[in-house]
Amino acid sequence: MGDILYLLLPVVFPITSGALIWAVKPGRRAVRCLSFLAFGTEILFVALAGMAAFGKTAGIWQLCQGLEIRLRLDGLGLLMAVLVPSVWLLAAVFSFEYMLHEEEEYRLFGCFLMSSGALIGVACAANFVTLYTFFELMTLASVPLVFHSRKKQAIRAGMVYLAYSMFGASLALGSFFFLSHYTSDMNFALGGVLEAEKAAGHENFLHVLAFLSIAGFGAKAGLMPLHPWLPTAHPVAPAPGSAVLSGLITKAGIVAVIRMAYYIFGVEFLAGSWVQTVLLSMALITVFMGSMLAYKEKKLKKRLAYSSVSQLSYALFGIFLLSPEGLYGALLQVVFHALTKNTLFLCAGAVIYKTGKKWVYDLRGIGKEMPVVMWCFTLAAVSLVGIPPAGGFLAKWHLAVGALEGSYGVISYLGPAVLLISALLTAGYLFPIFIEGFFPGNDYDYGSLKSAEPTLLMKVPLIVMSSALFLIGMFGTPLFTALRETAASMIV
Repeated sequence: MGDILYLLLPVVFPITSGALIWAVKPGRRAVRCLSFLAFGTEILFVALAGMAAFGKTAGIWQLCQGLEIRLRLDGLGLLMAVLVPSVWLLAAVFSFEYMLHEEEEYRLFGCFLMSSGALIGVACAANFVTLYTFFELMTLASVPLVFHSRKKQAIRAGMVYLAYSMFGASLALGSFFFLSHYTSDMNFALGGVLEAEKAAGHENFLHVLAFLSIAGFGAKAGLMPLHPWLPTAHPVAPAPGSAVLSGLITKAGIVAVIRMAYYIFGVEFLAGSWVQTVLLSMALITVFMGSMLAYKEKKLKKRLAYSSVSQLSYALFGIFLLSPEGLYGALLQVVFHALTKNTLFLCAGAVIYKTGKKWVYDLRGIGKEMPVVMWCFTLAAVSLVGIPPAGGFLAKWHLAVGALEGSYGVISYLGPAVLLISALLTAGYLFPIFIEGFFPGNDYDYGSLKSAEPTLLMKVPLIVMSSALFLIGMFGTPLFTALRETAASMIV
């Protein structure tokens, strides 16, 4: 009973708290206090689970014979369980001021909590049924973040997000129905769950199932061609919603892909197959095309959305390498992308909130008006490009090393080349923003400058996350050791 409680509380408590906040609709001050306390308590429950239930599995609910909700806290689950509420709490604090110009903020904070709990449920799922259940619950809980304003464009964007997410998950669910004939159960196991005798002679069909399920879950992580929901949803969602959609909710796709590739089908079954080659190719195409689309985009939040399409596929590329080094690079990318994209989207939100400027060409001189915000933007941009000692450099370095060390044919050399080109494009669409923001030129009207710096409620989360990108990059050895051990443990 103790293990069940420890594993259940980090998942159920935030979902219940969020639902209650949405249902009761308390006043603005009460919403803030309750949300802050709920996220703080969630972090406490995660810490207790990490100390008392790490490596343990607990059956929660028997749906029917052979279908059970089961939770297990392993290295990947603990990483997400720590990352999700910690970063989400900072986004919530930022929202305390940002949401002053929005109505019905109880809905946003309620969805924040419900989505975070469901995402931890995805990360700690011990079998496919649990993964799929929390994956869909997280989608439903996060859709209101997109259509929060209830404008026509926001409602349409929310429906696009819902359609792509559910279509991708349906591909995985359909594969599960067929896959169940080739395994005794669908509880996650290192090396996969396929039974050799049942799978013999059906390898081609099983490879098709592997491709459909992995690509389907990859839709949540923006894998092309199932990526259009990202640039559609982000520009219309409130900035805090855009931040967690890009920085955290997309990680459900990353986690689900890892579970399918490493725990259902297994490295041995996928390595060297056409499935691996096609998925690696799709990831590299997404990395390149996402960067190109971001480079051409002139609307700030939409540019950041296309950037997410590209950067998320860095992690997918590492996962599809099916090697310890590649997976290690992917886990590093998960951590640093979460911090980076939350920082960038929240910085964009601060600019829009204080100045109303939504287009890149309007941001000339913005660094003079909002120096703290734009310094945080600059630090995050440097990390996203991959310039040391920022943490983003480490992720990209190990992804490139993982590709060069393996036997992937032309992809071994094409992969690092695409990553390098993407990094240059990333510099091309992010660096001009802060360069022209801080150095607008002699013809700029300095006499009209007015301070637009937000309050500490908005600045402190930005400072914490942007600083963490460099502090972890320079002093994060314990984290790196844990992530490397987690990656190595998945390769059997």
